[in-house]
This record gives sequence, C-alpha cells and structure tokens, in this order.
Amino acid sequence: MRILVTGGAGFIGSHIVDAALARGWEVRILDSLNPAVHPGPPPRRPGAPLMVGDVGDAVTVAASLKGIDVVVHQSAKVGLGAGFFDAPDYIRENDLATAVLLAGMASAGADKLVLASSMVVYGEGAYTDSAGVPVRPDARRLEDLERGIFDPRDPATGELLLPTLVTEDAALDPRNVYAASKLAQENLASAWARSTGGTAIALRYHNVYGPRMPKNTPYAGVASLFRSALARGEAVRVFEDGGQRRSFVHVADVAEANLRAIEALVEGRVVMPGSFRAYNVGASEVQTIGQMAEVLSAVGGGPAPMVTGEFRLGDVRHITASSARAWAELGWAPRHRFEDGMREFATAPLRGDPA
Repeated sequence: MRILVTGGAGFIGSHIVDAALARGWEVRILDSLNPAVHPGPPPRRPGAPLMVGDVGDAVTVAASLKGIDVVVHQSAKVGLGAGFFDAPDYIRENDLATAVLLAGMASAGADKLVLASSMVVYGEGAYTDSAGVPVRPDARRLEDLERGIFDPRDPATGELLLPTLVTEDAALDPRNVYAASKLAQENLASAWARSTGGTAIALRYHNVYGPRMPKNTPYAGVASLFRSALARGEAVRVFEDGGQRRSFVHVADVAEANLRAIEALVEGRVVMPGSFRAYNVGASEVQTIGQMAEVLSAVGGGPAPMVTGEFRLGDVRHITASSARAWAELGWAPRHRFEDGMREFATAPLRGDPA
C-alpha cells in the first residue's frame, strides 16, 4: 500500500502517517510547512519521505502522486478564523488547492481519495421539538443570544428545540467561511469521482483533540485554546453557558478511521466506482464544552473555568455525531473514552511547545 498524505506533518496528518507506518504501508508526505502553523521543523519519520510544497501547485502535486495508490487529503486551513478577511485564504488553501490536487489525480490516473471534512458542513446539529418531531432551526436570534437564551427555536412555533444526534443524511447548512470551504471540498470530490470513475470517502471530523494540537492560534481547536490558557495560569473562558454539546474524538481514533477508509477503498467495499460517500467521525459519548473545561482545569491544577456568557455569531449551539454508518460500513468505532483522553491531553505536548 502506497499512500500520499497531504498535510502529513500537521496535527491529524502526522497521526495518520504514524498509524500507516505501523501497518507497514509506504507513506509519502506533502506539506507546505506553513510557519503560521509549524513553528519549527517537524520530527523526521523514517519511512515517510517529506516533500515540502504547496498542494495548490500543479507541478508539486504531479511529482507527489507518482506511484501512489490512495491520496489522504488532510491539508487545509482550519477553524473559525480571525474574521471574514480570512475568506480568500480559506478558499485558496482549501478549495483551489483541492481542485489542483484532484486535477492532478485525474491526470495521473490516481482514483482513490480520502478527504478530511468536518462537522461544520451541517451548521447546527439535529433537533426535535418537544413531541420528538425533527425540526431544522434557523440561525439563532441575536436578541436571544444577548438575553442568554442560547438554544435555537422552532421557526414555526418559537419553541426551544431539543438536540439529538446528527446523521450523514442531515441537511447541509454551512454557516461560516470555513464551513463553506469544507462543503465545497466535498462537492469537488464528488464531482471528481463522477467525472473520472474514482472513489472518494469524506470523513466528517467532529471535535478532534490530542497530542500535537497547535497552540496559541485563532485557528486551533477549542481544546487547544483551553490548554494554552491553563499553561499561562489563566482561567479557561467558556462562551455562552458552557452547555454546548459536542462529540470530542481522540486524534488516534481519527487516524484509525482514515486507515479503515483507505482499506475500504482499496478492497472495493462500500463505495462504488464513480461514487462519493461521507461518514461522521465522532465520539460515542456526548459531552459539553463546559465539561471539557472542568476536566482540563482539574487535571491541570488550574483555576476553575469562567463561564462568560459571551457568544460569537456563526458558532453553532449543539453538534453531536451519530457514527453508526462508520461502524456498519467501515468497522470503525472510537476507543478512547472522554475522561481518559482528556486526562492524557491535559499534559500532552502541543505543537509549539519547547522540544
């Protein structure tokens, strides 16, 4: 098995590389080593040669694809960002680069793709009314947020809705630039598969955490931002009321999901030629952002979290995954329990920590 991992020097990509090498596979890494997210050179990984270059460069992509069986596309600009002025960078680094990669795959005859997607393509998660009837909420009202009412309402009745697990068949409703760019990546992958007869799997990651997360950047995940605050001796600042429900999934479990997807493509299972299929990759346990803050603060010996009531337009209230499809079709399920994983993460090295 010969795989190319774009973004293979990054947080999730490096764990995929390590897991693939442990399987005895041949791995090639393509990574730009952008200094904004790579404060220093990445560790060498014997058996996984590193090509330093831009996924948006056609010549670099063509060289990286030689002899490759499966492309695992992890390279992306992630997170909510610092403001809408980031929009051109998101489109350039996520969508244009993906288009260049897929065009290169079409030219090279590379016909198997695993794409890193995200829960953000759903917008808000799944909800029901008090009678258990599914309801798709509109964006939360500013006046509600300012009054500390954070749950979305039924557009027809105004009733506050109840969260449930979101499945891959849910309506897609990206609500910020990053989300729009991730959905565009999925659409490009689907169009590529239909046009070329290739096969593509998109893994919609939920809240990934674990060793090697980037720190001290607005593009880092919430778990990393909390860790960085505790390292500075500060109380973690929790937005809204801390009751936002999430599926926190350990990066090692995410790496395993990628390997299961690769195997499914190579063995011709699940996805037919010319087809695209998406899978949620989330925890089996539902937790809240407030609970995560409490665990990290307690294990790290830091001050108690500060629930601020602040909010950001574009954030969603609840998004929790049903990963039943991944279990049924890929044989994947998360193995790390929330408390165990967070206790490990509380002292795990982050990218940007001193060596």
